[in-house]
Formats: sequence, structure tokens, C-alpha cells
Amino acid sequence: MTTRMTLLTDGLKNRAKLLSAGGMMALCLGTSAALVPLSVYAQNFESTQRQMLDSVVAVVNDGVIMRSELDDRIAQVEQQAQTQDGNLPPRSQLAQQVLERMVMDEIQLQMARQANLSVDDTELNRQLRSIAESNGMTLEQFADAVEADGMTLGDVREEIRREMLMRQVQQRQISQRVTVTDRDVERFLSQQPSQQGQAFIEEVRARHVLVELTPTRNEDQARARAEQARQRLQQGADFASVAREFSDDRGSAMNGGELGWVRPGQTVPAFEEAMGSLSTNQLSEPVRSQFGYHVIEVLERRRQDVTDESRREQVRQAIFQRRANEELQTWQREMREQAFVDIRL
Repeated sequence: MTTRMTLLTDGLKNRAKLLSAGGMMALCLGTSAALVPLSVYAQNFESTQRQMLDSVVAVVNDGVIMRSELDDRIAQVEQQAQTQDGNLPPRSQLAQQVLERMVMDEIQLQMARQANLSVDDTELNRQLRSIAESNGMTLEQFADAVEADGMTLGDVREEIRREMLMRQVQQRQISQRVTVTDRDVERFLSQQPSQQGQAFIEEVRARHVLVELTPTRNEDQARARAEQARQRLQQGADFASVAREFSDDRGSAMNGGELGWVRPGQTVPAFEEAMGSLSTNQLSEPVRSQFGYHVIEVLERRRQDVTDESRREQVRQAIFQRRANEELQTWQREMREQAFVDIRL
């Protein structure tokens, strides 16, 4: 979910192919075998054992998620948490949370493949450079930062490609489910203070950390995690780092929690009300919305001069975005229910 919901999480996913156990090494007792060091046999045996120990932890339609993939993702999450002094739930609970996210990703990526969707390298590079700049870094500095988090720039690049593919799927599906009529626009405008003779709209540049409720994270746990993120920020921690560690809004987390310029009606009511009450550079208390708990910071406010026609279009887009954000959760839940998923954790 997102409020602006650019619809890039936490951790990376290397989709390993099914590992072949291979044939067991036949031990030759002849003269030539004596010329092979025992360490070679030991290394080959150890490699074979690792392959044999890999297993399927989830079947998702016609795809699988391997234990090695899950372990890699968990290791990356743990590495990030260790680097940033973060707290994680017990290993078994963490594994369930990470695997559920991987299942949802796999469902959406399968839909992208079925629709023959792709991401142009030029567009991918532009997005990567934009993320680096939004964090106040050059591409080289950004590469150093992700490596310090236990990743590589290649890993991040592949993750961004996957996120962009999933965003394409989401946009295709949600755009078919959400409509905004002229009457919706008129109703919204009629509820706003009269602006006769004026052509201004207030925009807010904000960032946030979102902590979702999940099957393995209840209301109290979600609020406590949001409060933990807020305390870190109050103690002077970098907002971008906290967002990457804590935020479940993957679209904004990779951009340091940035939502860009937000207009009235573009976010859900609870979020907009809280954002409107904040002074510049003030942190909110954990704010509950239908998506979970948000910690919000307002960076700037501005008034934009708009014509009546452009204002109507902005209102239409704001209504669409809000409804799309709400519909996204419903759609993802439906996709999860319709998919064949066999968890073997």
C-alpha cells in the first residue's frame, strides 16, 4: 500500500532455479583415484549435500519458492537490521512474513510474464538514478550505501525491475476497477471552501514510514513498531535509512519515504487529517489508517496557481489515486485467494 502508493520494501529476491542434487560421486579405488586429494572429494560432497538440502517452501501456481531463496531474503533483512540496529521478530515469525511477501510478489510477476510485460533498460537506469538523487547521493555513493546494507547495485537494479513490472500489473488491473465521474468531481469541489476569484491549491511535500498489520503482526505489534521507528527519528536517525528498514510502503521506502507533493483528496482521510495538522519538519505520532500505522513528516508546503480546468483535472486525479490505493489492497487479497498456494514452511 502506499498513500501516494507508487505501488520499490525490504530486502531483495534472487530467484534461484531448482537445484539439481546430481549423481552421487562414485569413489574409484583404482590407482588414478589415489592421485586425487581427499579435499576435492570433501568439497564435492559438501556441495552435493547443500544441493540436496535445498527444498521447496512454497508452490505458487506453476512456480516455486526455494528454501535457499527464502534464506537469502531473510539474511538480507537481518543484515539490514543489524547494520541499522533494528529489532526483528522471532526467526519463525520473520520467515512467515518474508515468505508471504515473496508469494505475493511471485503471483504478480507471473501475471507480468503472462502479459508479456517488460521494463526498458533506459527507463530502469533513469529510475535507479532518481532513487539515488532522492537520497541525496550520486549513483556511485548509492552503490556504496547499498553494499553497506549487504546488497549489491546489481541486486537493487534487479529488484527495481521487478517492482516496476509489478507496478505495471497493478496499474493495468486497478485502472479497470476504478472510475471517476464528473459528478464525483463536482461533489468534491462543492465540499471545499469557496475559491471564487481564486485559483490556488495547497500542496504538501511529505514523507512517511508505514507499518502494516499482517497475519503475523497484530494491532499492538504494528503500533509498537511504528513507535520504535518514530523514536529512532526523534533521536536523529536518517529518515531514509529508517524508511528502508521499517516501512512496508515499498514504493516510497526506496525513495527514503518520500511521497512528493501531495494535494487535497489524494490520500486517505486519516492520513490527510494528520498531515494537515503538522508543522513543517514536525513528526506525527503513529497515525492509524486502513493501511496500518504511519509516521508522517511534512517537509514543505506551497500554494499552486491553477486554472479551473486544471483544478478539476487535479481533483479527478486525486480522487482516482485515493480510490486506486484502496482498491489495490482488495485486488491483492483477491489474487492471493485465487492463486494456488501451498506453503511448506
